[in-house]
Amino acid sequence: MSRITSKTFITDNFLLNSKTAEILYHQYAKDMPIIDYHNHLSPKQIAEDLPVGNITDAWLDGDHYKWRGMRANGIDEKFITGNASKEEKFDKWAETVPYTLRNPLFHWTQLELKRYFNIDDILQSTTSKEIYKKANAVLATKTPAQLLEQMKVEVICTTDDPVDNLEHHKAIANKNIFTKVLPTFRPDALILIENNTFSNYIKKLETSVGFSVKNLSNLLEAIQSRVDYFNQLGCRLSDYGVERIFAYNFTEEEADAILKKRLKNSEISTKEANVYASCILYHLCKMYHAKGWAQQFHLGALRNNNDRLYAQVGADSGCDSIGDFSQAEAMSKLFNRLDSEGCLSKTITYNLNPSQNEVFATMMGNYGESGIPGKMQFGSGWWFLDQKDGMEKQMNTLSNMGLLSRFIGMLTDSRSLLSFPRHEYFRRILCNLIADDMHAGLVPNDIAFLGKTIQDICYNNAVAYFNFK
Repeated sequence: MSRITSKTFITDNFLLNSKTAEILYHQYAKDMPIIDYHNHLSPKQIAEDLPVGNITDAWLDGDHYKWRGMRANGIDEKFITGNASKEEKFDKWAETVPYTLRNPLFHWTQLELKRYFNIDDILQSTTSKEIYKKANAVLATKTPAQLLEQMKVEVICTTDDPVDNLEHHKAIANKNIFTKVLPTFRPDALILIENNTFSNYIKKLETSVGFSVKNLSNLLEAIQSRVDYFNQLGCRLSDYGVERIFAYNFTEEEADAILKKRLKNSEISTKEANVYASCILYHLCKMYHAKGWAQQFHLGALRNNNDRLYAQVGADSGCDSIGDFSQAEAMSKLFNRLDSEGCLSKTITYNLNPSQNEVFATMMGNYGESGIPGKMQFGSGWWFLDQKDGMEKQMNTLSNMGLLSRFIGMLTDSRSLLSFPRHEYFRRILCNLIADDMHAGLVPNDIAFLGKTIQDICYNNAVAYFNFK
C-alpha cells in the first residue's frame, strides 16, 4: 500500500457532521467523567502502578482485536503472539494499520495516539520507528493511575474470578489515586460443569473458603461466602459471559446428584450440565439481588473456533465470532421467575448478534420496577458491535423499543489502559445521532434539553444506576 501522506483526520470535529453536533459534543459531552463499569484491566498492574514503559505491552499484549487484524493482513503469528521483539511486533502492527481503513481499529488507533501522546501522524511503516520512540518516551513516565486520571476515569470495574483473593483491589483501595477500582464477580467457571477444569476449580474454591465441597448445599454456601467477600471489597456488579442463559427446569435434588457425579470425575450428559447450570445461575441471581448488585449477561459469542490457534495460544486468542444462538426463551424464563419471586436485580444484557437487537431490547422492557428508572438495560454495542455502525444500531433499537434517555452508556470491555478514548468515540457518535434527529425535526430544537439528555447517557445515568459511592 502506498504511504498515507496526510496528517491525522482526528480533528476537533471528528464524526460531528453539523454545527449542532459540535455544540452538543464540545459543550455537553466532552468533559464528562468516565465510569467504565466493565473491563478486563489488570488490578495487579494498577496496584503496582509502575510506568507502563512500552507501547507494545500497552497496546498489543492481549488485544485480540489487533491480532485478528494482523492475521487478516497475513502477518506471521511470530509477530502477533510469538517471540518476536516488542519493536518488531509494533512494526508489524504499523504495517497493518493502513489496511484497517473503515475498520474501527483505524479510528481507535489514531484517537489513542492523539489523546495519550499528542501524535498526529498516521501510524504506518514509514512512521513506525518515530511513533514507537515518542510513545515509549511518554510511557516511561506515565503510571496506570496517571493514565486513568488523564482520561477522567472515576470508576472502573474489573472482571474477577470468584476464587480471587482480591489482594490487588485491597492495595489499590489504600492508595490515594483518582480512580476507584472495584471488582466484578464473574462465576462462569462455577457454572460450566462440563469443562475439564471443573474439578480442579472446585479445589481452588475449597481453598478460598476453607471447607470441602461435597454437595450442592456446600457449593451454595461456598459461593455465598465469596459473594459476601466481594461485596465487602466494593463489588457491585456480577458478570456472565457464556453463549446463552441457562434456564432449564431443575430440582435441587437433581442438581445435587449431577454435582456429586461430576465431583467423582464421572461423565455427565449435556442435559445434566444444563440442569446443573440452570440451578447455579438461578441461585447466583438471588444472591446478587440480596446484595443490591447489578447483573450483566454477555451473550452470543461462539468461542475458540480455530483449534490450531487454541492449542498454540489458548483462549481469548482472537478466534471467537458471533454465534446464532436462540436467546429469548431462556431470558424470559429466568427473568420472569426472578421477577415473580421479587428477586430480579438490575440487569444489563449485551447482544453480540445484530439480528437480535430487537429481541434483546424488547425483552428488557418486560420487567420494570417502580422507583428504578432503566432497571433493565439493553447494553451498549459489545465486542464486534462496539463500532460506529453497531453503536448506532444499538441506540436506534433502544430508542425504538425502550428509553434511550435512561441508557447507562458506554464501556470499554478492554484489557488495555489506552482504550478509554472509546468513550469519546461513543460520545461523538451519540451527539451526531441526536443532532441529525434535531435537523430532521424528530426531536425538539432545544440544545439545553438535548445536552442534558446526552450528559445523562454519558455519565449521570450510570452514577444513579450503580450508586458506587
